[in-house]
Amino acid sequence: MAAESTGYPAYTPTDLPVLPLDDEVVLPGMVVPLDLSDAEVRAAVEAAQAAARSGQGKPQVLLVPRIDGTYAGTGVLGTVEQVGRLSDGDPGALIRGRHRVRIGAGTTGPGAALWVEGTRVEETLPEPLPGQVTELVKEYKALATDWLKKRGAWQVVDRVQQIEGVSALADNSGYSPFLTTAQKVELLETSDPVARLKLATEQLREHLAEQDVAESIAKDVQEGVDKQQREFLLRRQLDAVRKELRELNGEGGEEDESDDYRARVEAADLPEKVREAALKEVDKLERSSDQSPEGSWIRTWLDTVLELPWNETTEDVYDIRGARAILDAEHAGLKDVKERITEYLAVRKRRADRGLGVVGGRRGGAVLALVGPPGVGKTSLGESVAHAMGRKFVRVALGGVRDEAEIRGHRRTYVGALPGRIVRAIKEAGSMNPVVLLDEIDKVGSDFRGDPAAALLEVLDPAQNHTFRDHYLEVELDLSDVVFLATANVLEAIPEALLDRMELVRLDGYTEDEKVVIARDHLLPRQLERAGLEPGEVVLEDTSLRKLAGEYTREAGVRNLERSIARLLRKVAAQHELDQQELPFTITPDELRSLIGRPHHVPESAQDPAERRTAVPGVATGLAVTGAGGDVLFVEASLADPETGAAGLTLTGQLGDVMKESAQIALSFLRSHGAELELPVGDLKDRGVHVHFPAGAVPKDGPSAGITLVTALSSLLSGRQVRTDVAMTGEVSLTGRVLPIGGLKQKLLAAHRAGITTVVIPKRNEADLDDVPAEVLEKLEVHPVTDVRQVLEIALSPAEVAVAAAA
Repeated sequence: MAAESTGYPAYTPTDLPVLPLDDEVVLPGMVVPLDLSDAEVRAAVEAAQAAARSGQGKPQVLLVPRIDGTYAGTGVLGTVEQVGRLSDGDPGALIRGRHRVRIGAGTTGPGAALWVEGTRVEETLPEPLPGQVTELVKEYKALATDWLKKRGAWQVVDRVQQIEGVSALADNSGYSPFLTTAQKVELLETSDPVARLKLATEQLREHLAEQDVAESIAKDVQEGVDKQQREFLLRRQLDAVRKELRELNGEGGEEDESDDYRARVEAADLPEKVREAALKEVDKLERSSDQSPEGSWIRTWLDTVLELPWNETTEDVYDIRGARAILDAEHAGLKDVKERITEYLAVRKRRADRGLGVVGGRRGGAVLALVGPPGVGKTSLGESVAHAMGRKFVRVALGGVRDEAEIRGHRRTYVGALPGRIVRAIKEAGSMNPVVLLDEIDKVGSDFRGDPAAALLEVLDPAQNHTFRDHYLEVELDLSDVVFLATANVLEAIPEALLDRMELVRLDGYTEDEKVVIARDHLLPRQLERAGLEPGEVVLEDTSLRKLAGEYTREAGVRNLERSIARLLRKVAAQHELDQQELPFTITPDELRSLIGRPHHVPESAQDPAERRTAVPGVATGLAVTGAGGDVLFVEASLADPETGAAGLTLTGQLGDVMKESAQIALSFLRSHGAELELPVGDLKDRGVHVHFPAGAVPKDGPSAGITLVTALSSLLSGRQVRTDVAMTGEVSLTGRVLPIGGLKQKLLAAHRAGITTVVIPKRNEADLDDVPAEVLEKLEVHPVTDVRQVLEIALSPAEVAVAAAA
């Protein structure tokens, strides 16, 4: 061992008493005081002293870390420098660590201590030190100096700077209080001085980085606390200044925000129950602190309640003739809707004249559902109704709404809670009796957030909506005086319970004459203004408008017609700017093709006979109702060669189950009654039948194509063509009876638009003809029938002009 070994006693120098250190580590060069009241420490020191009496030098012990009862493999030779009293008066010993010792087998020795064999761990370093080691020493000293300066230990900085040895410098980190026992044991067991110094440097660097982050966080927290304290003090000072100013002005009393809200609630014209609820919230606001988030929620709720027009209403205009004139001026057609609004105003006027304005807490509101294809004026009609009644108008768009809270509001427990769209509409209108347009009510969906359509049940029920309760307000809101107008394209998409609460008004589309009037009186003036043209600079003849409506835009509404007019006017304006056209200019039917191209919808009757769809047997024209209004529907049938496949029925065209069943019924009827109709029904047994509905990408369903299917199959078997000018609609039974269908008005309007002149309908739908405009009925030859045989007599061409079957 080192030269210090000359002070060893007579016993073998490698045998040392063990002084265990529980969860502590002593590195060479460290001087530590140890408490002798611990039995194991006292036994090791006494054994070392006893051994030292028989030899020379100071008593020596082996300082070994003991972690969870397990001794480390390396210890430190320590000399007992002094034995005496510690600062607290307990007996103690001052021990200095000398060098590392690798622990061997246990031996016997004097005293009660544990003796072990130890071998000194030799440490060698090259002379002179390499440049990397020198840089490492500088880095460690710099980091240690930085850490000591932050702690204010200036006297220790000089001591660290004076350490020259690499091993001594690395072992000096044993004094670091931030190192864990495991980290110190790792330093103890690392015998290479350079590796030990690298490890100590890395540990010190990581601690300094963590300390910088902790100091930054503490600084931010302290700044936040200081800011809050400063804001608190300033607010208190501000309150005191305001109080002094009020006293100087003779106002007296202390008035804060809660007092301001209390005064506003007291002064507001609120219903009694709403006032009570508002005053309770003001009491909560007075009890809550300025820092409480509940205070902002209460203030938002009070602002919403105070902004609602609880007792404000607009006075209805009871000029019935004037209201009807406004409706007629702003909308052409729509007779049913105008009559319903006129009836509503007339009843309101009579009730007001007789003092029956409110009965049972409910007023006389109205809930109408305007159902029809796009472009017929459902949305714009709501504004006209409000204008005619002298009421405020609010539009609530429901398309795509999937959250029930959009209708009934959010609970106030949620962050960012808002009242529902109905309450917001009343607030926006500024009166309790506006006209509220619930646009696209059939586009409302449902998901995990609830069903908005179900939330509308209370809103649209005249028997319940006088006590409507929004989840955000939690007070009753009277909606009984509101006129609700709901718009929809597809009636089937509205839930049955919701539809039952509304009065249904159908807008089935416009006739060609009505479209001409609308285009002349409304669309053309609007588009002239948008195109930057003065009235009279471009004139569209009625014949041109009629051709636009009939051949360029075949639709139930007038939206595409307006686009076509806008396109015409843009063309004329552009040509004028290019000096290709003089103004004023009159657009005749012959000018349309040169301006916007050829017509897109040519009636079947206007086509060449050889190019018509019904030019071959097996093709019949039916009528259908879609979301865009009525439309013509063609049915094609063919017979397969008996050698190509088995007999059976093949259906194509994306058909629903009901339409597939109609085809099966038509085929079964012809198989059982074909002989009576003088049809070769034997072909149906031996050959496959293929029925196709063109426009295969469009889903089709419903029973009203029954007689069309029978007619197409009969035409195919008999070889007789179906008349080009004939269209039909009606459900067929297995006995050949023609059963009633729906949407007759839309279907007849579609037939009229398509150039059909003869229509076959069920006899039981004859009463629905009253809804069809007279100008359409004048141009259609309508045949009410009860049996399929009558249909075939009307629809099929005479036998003498029959042609060979396509099959």
